[in-house]
Amino acid sequence: MERARKPTALATTPGLPPQPQVTLTDSNARLTATLPTGESIDILLHGATILSWKDAAGRENFWLSDAAKLDGSGAARGGIPIVFPVFGTSDGHGAEKLPQHGFARNSRWEFLGKSTSEAAKEGVKLDFGLSSQNLSDDVRAQWPYTFGLLYSVTLDRGSLNTTLVVTNDGDVPFEFQTLLHNYFRVDDIEKVTVTGFEDAPYVDKVDQFKTKSQAGPVTFAGETDRVYTPAQGPGHPLVIEEDGKPRFRIVRDNLEDAVIFNPWVDKAQGMGDFEPKDGWKKMLCVEPGSVSKWQTLEKGDAFEAAQTIYLV
Repeated sequence: MERARKPTALATTPGLPPQPQVTLTDSNARLTATLPTGESIDILLHGATILSWKDAAGRENFWLSDAAKLDGSGAARGGIPIVFPVFGTSDGHGAEKLPQHGFARNSRWEFLGKSTSEAAKEGVKLDFGLSSQNLSDDVRAQWPYTFGLLYSVTLDRGSLNTTLVVTNDGDVPFEFQTLLHNYFRVDDIEKVTVTGFEDAPYVDKVDQFKTKSQAGPVTFAGETDRVYTPAQGPGHPLVIEEDGKPRFRIVRDNLEDAVIFNPWVDKAQGMGDFEPKDGWKKMLCVEPGSVSKWQTLEKGDAFEAAQTIYLV
C-alpha cells in the first residue's frame, strides 16, 4: 500500500569535480595516471621511465620499442628514460666505472605520492625518489657518492612536465651530467623538421665528433646523433613539425643542451632491443639535458632542471 507520507529526498550535496585516477599495476611495478578528460601516462617504476603519454583522444605521443625491457632486467628503450649521472660513458669525473648513461634509468625508484598540480588544477603531479641508499652494493661501488633524486611528473591537459632535483647529501662534492631521453612518436621521420636549433653549435657523433653549426631547421635523411647547445637558451622552444604542422613544443629549464637522435636503417638493425627494425621511421629523440659540460654539486647543494612538452 502507498504510504500517505513519504520522507522527502535529502538535498544533494554538490560533489567534488572528477579527480585524476592513479593506479599501481603489475605487482606495483607500473603506475598509470588518467585525467577526467582522458589524457593518460604510464610509468615503469624501474627507471621511473614514462612509457606512454596519450592525449584525450587516445593518440600516443611516445615511441616504445616492441622489445623494450619492461621486467626490470634492463633499461626500457622508449618513452623518457632518465640519464644520470653520466651521458654516454666517461674516463673521468668519477664516472669511470659507470655503464652507458649511468644507473638512474636502470634502478628501481620509489613512488612518493600524488598531488594536485599547483600550476594546473585539472592535472596531477606524481613524485618519485631515488637515493644512494636504494642502490645495490655493486652500483654504489661504481659511484660512491651520497645523493638524492626527486623526479616529478605533471600531467595536464595538453602538456607534460618532468622536473628533476639532484641533491648532494654527502660530505664531498661530485660531478654529474643528466638528460631526459624523450622518444617521440612520428608518422614519417622523413617529413619531420625541428626548429629552435638555428645557428646552434653541435657535436656530430656520426661524423667523427666534429663541431658544426646548424643552418636552418633540422631535417632527417640518415642516421642522426648530435649534441646541440641551442643558441637562444633553454627558454626558447624546440618545435617538432611533421608535414609542416607543429606536433610538439619543448621548453627547457636549466638544461642548456639538447640531443637529437635517430638510428636510421643500419644502426637500428644492430640494436637488440629496437623493434620493429623499421621503427626508426616512426620515432625521433629530442632530449633536453646538461651534457656538454659537467655540473659540480657541493655538499648540501641542489640542482633543479625541467622540461615541459606541449601538444600543438
